[in-house]
Amino acid sequence: MSVETARAFLLWCTIIDYAALMVWFLAFAVAHDWLHRMQGRWYRLSREQFDAANWVAMAHLKIGILMFNLVPCVVLYIVA
Repeated sequence: MSVETARAFLLWCTIIDYAALMVWFLAFAVAHDWLHRMQGRWYRLSREQFDAANWVAMAHLKIGILMFNLVPCVVLYIVA
């Protein structure tokens, strides 16, 4: 795999992952009560626990995107 291909791959992975994160955030912000009711069928979480679980999961996803997609992409742009 060439450096250009790896850079393009990582850049598109970053864009797609951030788009998925934004969709998750928008769904969480707009349809919060519906999501809580739907998830409440399977998991007995209070409203605060549901909010905390979602925020922590979104933070972990964002850190993962930064560490595994964006930083390697930036490094390949700097090195090459």
